[in-house]
Amino acid sequence: MTSAAVLSVRGVSKTYGSRRALDGVSLEVARGEMIALIGPSGSGKSTLLRSITGLVTVDADAGVVEAFDKPVQSRGRVTAQVREARIRMGFIFQQFNLVGRLTLFTNVALGSLGRIGFWRGLFGRWPQETKASAMAALSRVGVAEYAGQRANTLSGGQQQRGAIARALVQKAKFILADEPVASLDPVSARRVMEILRELNKTDGLTVIVTLHQVDYALRYCDRVVALKAGKVVFDGPPGDLDKDKLIDIYGPEFEDVFWEGAPQ
Repeated sequence: MTSAAVLSVRGVSKTYGSRRALDGVSLEVARGEMIALIGPSGSGKSTLLRSITGLVTVDADAGVVEAFDKPVQSRGRVTAQVREARIRMGFIFQQFNLVGRLTLFTNVALGSLGRIGFWRGLFGRWPQETKASAMAALSRVGVAEYAGQRANTLSGGQQQRGAIARALVQKAKFILADEPVASLDPVSARRVMEILRELNKTDGLTVIVTLHQVDYALRYCDRVVALKAGKVVFDGPPGDLDKDKLIDIYGPEFEDVFWEGAPQ
C-alpha cells in the first residue's frame, strides 16, 4: 500500500457456489479520489464494496484488503483491526438503512456510537458535541428542518441525505455508497450526487460510489472503474469511456444505463 493510498485491494476473489462474483480484483485508491464503480447487474460491484469493509469475506485461497494502512481481511479472514478501519469508513446503502421509528436526528446521531459507546447511545444520552455535530450535518445536507420527524415519514431523497449526514457525524474519511440513487427520482438523485461531490471536493473525503446511471458516473466522478463478470475491465478517467468501451461492458443495449441520454 503506497503512502498516498487509503485503500488497497489485491487479488481478491469471492465465490458463491459455482459463480465467481469477484475474480482476482485489484484496486488502489488514493486519498481524495471520487470513483464511480459501474458494470452490469451481477458484475460484482456490491460484493466488492462489502469486501472493502469486511461485510463480505473473500475466498481463502488469495486476496488482501487494506484500508488506512490497516488490514481489513486476508485470505478469507477478517482481521482483528477491522473495527479500527471501519470507524473511518461510512457506508451508505441503497435503501438508506435508517431505523424508521426513530427520528432523523437520532438516526444521524447514531453515527457517533463508535466514539461514545453503544449503551450511551441506546438511551439517547448524547453528548453536546454529538448533538451539535448531528444538527450541523443535517444542515449541511439540507434536511435540518426534518430532524424531529420519524425517518419512515420522509421521502427517499430526504432519508438518503440523512444517511450521508450520519456518515459525517461518524467523522468518516472514506465514504462507500452502494447504489445510493437507485431508489430515487432524478431530481433527488442529482441532489445526492451533488452532496457527495461537494464533500469530496470541499472536505477532501474519498468516495467510491456504485452506479447504474453511467451518465452520473461521467458527470460527477473523476475516475471510473468498470466490472464485468467479476473482473476489472476498465479503470480510467471518464473521458476515456467511449461508446465502444461501453458496448464492451454492457452490450449493445448500453443506452439503458443512461438516464439523460447516451453518448453517440
